Amino acid sequence: MAELPQSVLFCCDHNSVRSPMAEGIMKKFYGTGTYVQSAGVKSDLDIDGFSIAVSEEIGVELSRHRTRSFDEMEEWGDDLSSFDLVVALSPASQRRALELTRLFHLDVVYWPIMDPTGLGENREAKLNAYRQARDQIIAKLTETWGDPR
Repeated sequence: MAELPQSVLFCCDHNSVRSPMAEGIMKKFYGTGTYVQSAGVKSDLDIDGFSIAVSEEIGVELSRHRTRSFDEMEEWGDDLSSFDLVVALSPASQRRALELTRLFHLDVVYWPIMDPTGLGENREAKLNAYRQARDQIIAKLTETWGDPR
């Protein structure tokens, strides 16, 4: 298991489903010793209600999350080069992170977390798809940094 980095940026396509869940779960699991943020290639969607619901099931509050893109992140003062690690949760965010960090000595890793949007015919089936994505994030976090404190 790796040592916890001082700062981590999780990224996905819209910063509305997977990356906010990863950010919230990491903060809950590992505390405030690591600076954790999230961003998307775009920020054209609000935080997803199903992400909020399945995160609440494990005590992670996401309803106040404000989506942001890589560009907005830099506008708001979070310099990409200040992160120790970027964890991309989608192929598009991995490409964008690699493009933006090509001049920095910064690790970018890809975790293939399923995109639950559009899956499921009814509310319970949709929640189950989001739970699968949440549980994949939990598995990668604990595989990488060990059991929560």
